[in-house]
Amino acid sequence: MIPNSSNTEAFFLLVRAGLFGRTEGIEGYQPDSVDWTEICQLAKEQSVVGLVAEGIEVARAEWDKTHDTPFVPKKQALQFASATLQLKQRNLDMNKFVAKLFGRLQKRDIYALLLKGQGVAQCYNNPLLRACGDVDLLLSEENSQKAKVFLLQYASFSKAGNEYKKDFALKISDWLVELHGSLRCGFSSRIDRELDKIYHDTFHGGNVRSWANGKVQVPLLGEVNEVFYVFVHFLNHFYKSGVGIRQICDWCRLLWTFRDSLDLTALESRLKRMKLMSEWKSFGMFAVVYLGMPKEVMPFYSEDEKWKRKARKILAFILKTGNMGHNRKGEARVQSYLTRKIKSSRQRFCDLANHFTIFPLDTLRFFPSIFLNGLHQK
Repeated sequence: MIPNSSNTEAFFLLVRAGLFGRTEGIEGYQPDSVDWTEICQLAKEQSVVGLVAEGIEVARAEWDKTHDTPFVPKKQALQFASATLQLKQRNLDMNKFVAKLFGRLQKRDIYALLLKGQGVAQCYNNPLLRACGDVDLLLSEENSQKAKVFLLQYASFSKAGNEYKKDFALKISDWLVELHGSLRCGFSSRIDRELDKIYHDTFHGGNVRSWANGKVQVPLLGEVNEVFYVFVHFLNHFYKSGVGIRQICDWCRLLWTFRDSLDLTALESRLKRMKLMSEWKSFGMFAVVYLGMPKEVMPFYSEDEKWKRKARKILAFILKTGNMGHNRKGEARVQSYLTRKIKSSRQRFCDLANHFTIFPLDTLRFFPSIFLNGLHQK
């Protein structure tokens, strides 16, 4: 769904308010011109219902200072309130599950790190309002095998993943747990070599931080490594299927949280080695213009007009595809394998043609790996 301009502006006003407490632009807000059904749908598509709900509270407090009319209709306000309660409970349940999972692994001397997810959520003003998904664990080769054997006894379902990426998925209770023996994305060998260095830096260099989840210390990637991995991860989805606003919000909150301690020299050298500075500046502009990221906190930010043009094209693609390509998945489960392959290949080609207008050199560079890897996926 691509909303009209009034709904788009209102949606991003709420995202900015929820993400950074910013309400610039609220003076131009006109309640009668906003379709709240569309706002709700867009928030669901982009997996930012909790963030928008928080934004409503922030914006409404500012709105009520100078207006007698309600900022949001009562029906939609109740819908967001109900969704927020459910989201908070699901996050509490996931936190308990993560604590229990890591407690069990640690008792058996199985060392694992938590990737993205609930670890990144701790960088938000209200961690319980970030939409939670799978539980992703990063493990060394030895611990990966030990974890697989140990966790299979609790799993109702398991599935081997991509050999190159060294993935393995399990369903434990109501949660999908993915074991990762690498950080590789598979859309560029140059990028994967750098991700392998991060993997080595983590397990052999001891570059980790931790989250105190109740009584359990949950290991996480080091600051620069986390920022960079989250960036590359959503870039991978951007090139392959579709990136969502939630993923970019994660990146913004990490940068904001580490703004006084992030090693920018290390980050810059890594971006240059991987030739991703153009993507960084483009998504940085997107974050500043649409998500309210303070530009003084966005590393390597540039006011050049070309980054604004690229940000606008990124916005159009995000609104078209939904979070992680959500808007395209309606019929996938009822189609045959061959039909899915033909459709996904055609879709990848169209996406890459679109991306060529934003990042021409990198789209050509990534095309072979993306297309061939897509054909090998089930």
